[in-house]
Amino acid sequence: MSLTVLAVDDSKTMRDLLRAALAPQGFTVCLAGDGEEGLEMLSSVNPHVIITDINMPKLDGFGFIEGVRGRDDLRGTPILVLTTESAPELKQRARDAGATGWIVKPFDKDKLIAAVRRVAG
Repeated sequence: MSLTVLAVDDSKTMRDLLRAALAPQGFTVCLAGDGEEGLEMLSSVNPHVIITDINMPKLDGFGFIEGVRGRDDLRGTPILVLTTESAPELKQRARDAGATGWIVKPFDKDKLIAAVRRVAG
């Protein structure tokens, strides 16, 4: 079974890196450029795992996570935060919003793949 990953990041380069890391491992990778677009995609994509940046235009990662967690069908979907931020208070805010885990950019491809597999169950 192919696992679907929704990756939300305003950096096209980062979206391309995520696809390059995950697609060859058999993941179906859907990409969104900000939190608003990510929430819109959830009407047509049912991801097994979500990866989101924090700092994005329109709707940031915190708002996106809260939007995902506001949907009954996605309450249990793992959300990994992928960001340059590492402050403990931001990690706590992300956890409070409903994030499952935290990965600091730049990411290690093997660690990212392992984290996605681990949270996907």
